[in-house]
Amino acid sequence: QVQLVESGGGLVQAGGSLRLTCTKSGRGFSSYAMGWFRQAPGKEREFVAGIRWGGGVTDYADSVKGRFTASSDNAKYTVYLQMNSLKPEDTAVYYCASTRVAASRNRYEYDYWGQGTQVTVSS
Repeated sequence: QVQLVESGGGLVQAGGSLRLTCTKSGRGFSSYAMGWFRQAPGKEREFVAGIRWGGGVTDYADSVKGRFTASSDNAKYTVYLQMNSLKPEDTAVYYCASTRVAASRNRYEYDYWGQGTQVTVSS
């Protein structure tokens, strides 16, 4: 059974930090890269960051560039999203997802999704 499990969300004040974790488990699926997306109430799910397994190749949405950092630990099948200088507009449910193609900003190129973790930033 394929699973992606996120953790690390919560409530934080503006300017604060959180680190999200996503661990994949299960056999029978290949993953070339991982992505982080978020969805705020009433809005479309949007790309936040992408990272290729093994590190070295990352991509960020302009809205988070310089504040968020994606990283991976291949041995633990885990990816992280370090979020610093958080703003109220970062409030959303954050999802990690797996893709068999290069790290993409297109959510439809991702095969598996986690259940999401809520991030709330108060002003």
